[in-house]
Amino acid sequence: MSKLIKLFLIFLSAVIFLLSVVFCYFFVGSAPVVKNITWGVDFSQMQAESLKLNWKETYLALINDLGIKNIKLHTQWDWVEGKKDDYYFGDIDWQLKTAEQNKVQIIYVVGLKTGRWPECHIPAWATAMSEKDQQAELLKYITVVVQRYKNSSAITNWQVENEPLFNFGQCPAWYYKNTDFLQKEVALVKLLDPSRKVIVSDSGELSTWFPAANIGDILGTTMYRKAWVNISSFGFNFTIPGFYGAYPFSPVFYTRKAGIINFLFGKKVICIELQAEPWAKVPFNNVPLQEQAKTMNLQQFKDNVEYAKDTGLDTFYFWGPEWWYWMKTVNNQPEIWNEAKKIFQSNQT
Repeated sequence: MSKLIKLFLIFLSAVIFLLSVVFCYFFVGSAPVVKNITWGVDFSQMQAESLKLNWKETYLALINDLGIKNIKLHTQWDWVEGKKDDYYFGDIDWQLKTAEQNKVQIIYVVGLKTGRWPECHIPAWATAMSEKDQQAELLKYITVVVQRYKNSSAITNWQVENEPLFNFGQCPAWYYKNTDFLQKEVALVKLLDPSRKVIVSDSGELSTWFPAANIGDILGTTMYRKAWVNISSFGFNFTIPGFYGAYPFSPVFYTRKAGIINFLFGKKVICIELQAEPWAKVPFNNVPLQEQAKTMNLQQFKDNVEYAKDTGLDTFYFWGPEWWYWMKTVNNQPEIWNEAKKIFQSNQT
């Protein structure tokens, strides 16, 4: 056997060993049990209205019926500033006042990409502007928002953008170029309101979290279990049929990643988006209930809750409470709503 072959075999053995160590680190083992978990929900007025719900009724039901005390509030720039320099805050004022009255804690999401399709919510009047002018207008909008609401007793944290480093959604060409502008946004919010920590979120399954953790004070992760997968959407130059798939990660995958973030950056990791609604190939309100059930049903909801508990994280925000209410009131299927109610009631004892 030649020396070259021996060296190759040694190298190959070393690679296999290292890969085995990495695999075991991220996929084998369990996390410490967390006794006191904070449960909350993500709420979007836009999403409630897209389901043809009375959004105020939905918001109040979350607070009064489910007993929710933690809400991540998704707001859209194009809804607030539909006309340049003409801001409408009436609906957000009501949501925050209602939260204050009911001692509900709010994470306020501000920016361009703030959740729900098309993800980036740029006003029509700004679409034809240059990159520089769009960014200037966005910073002005953020300034107006933070100055208006920084004295609200309900807001515990600002979240700047929603998964700003994960290339998903219909966004301006400049949005994903680098992290420079995101850093400007975060710095602006911290300058305007130094009293609150800023959350920067990232994909739980398809990111290292390093850039987001480096920029924000708290790292917010998503946590999805079953979804419609279209490989063509990940940048491949060929088209194949999509399919329903489950992410292969064990709960300890999040435990280990959170440990690395804490070690390297000294930052806490929370789950700001735990899957609790369907993920179909088109918006689920255009999908039959039988199809929706392939990625979310009562058993899947329970499984996701148990999976989340096994990650060792201590804070989770459910993505999909508008869907729960829609299933309960429009489709006469209150099972997930009732199951969620048990979780939030136990959270208060």
